[in-house]
Amino acid sequence: MTKMIPKTDTLYERDFVAWCEDTAAKLRMRDIDNLDFDNLIEEIESLGRSDRRELRNRLMVLMTHILKRMYVNSPENFNGWEVTIVEQRQPIKSLLEDSPSLKPYLAEILPKVYADALESVRFEYKQTEFPNSWQFDVETDVLLSKKYWEDNADES
Repeated sequence: MTKMIPKTDTLYERDFVAWCEDTAAKLRMRDIDNLDFDNLIEEIESLGRSDRRELRNRLMVLMTHILKRMYVNSPENFNGWEVTIVEQRQPIKSLLEDSPSLKPYLAEILPKVYADALESVRFEYKQTEFPNSWQFDVETDVLLSKKYWEDNADES
């Protein structure tokens, strides 16, 4: 005869939104004794991971489109790439404003994200030469505002 393991049927498992509301109410009332600490800790940790993932993904799209705009000779696509660049920079700025502690993380992941972006554009544009490493300023404010292709055009 096998032993039955009781299934825990918690509010967290049944209704996540209700669990969030219940947890917030308990926190407001300082009802520490009745908090679901295990799931609360897990959710708070996941919030940080989620922001990091979003930053990484948006930075990847940003760098991919900066590379395309700078090195792929396709004027009919310039505007679309520039629109995507603007669309990625705004949420990145917002993320960094809301969580300034992500700025060092951005600097930390930049080389890896650039390598991933480079792999992507090299696959898509096999005939185009791209630099092996990021050739420009890595200062966050510059990365999130500069139109690198305009400086590049002046040098031509």
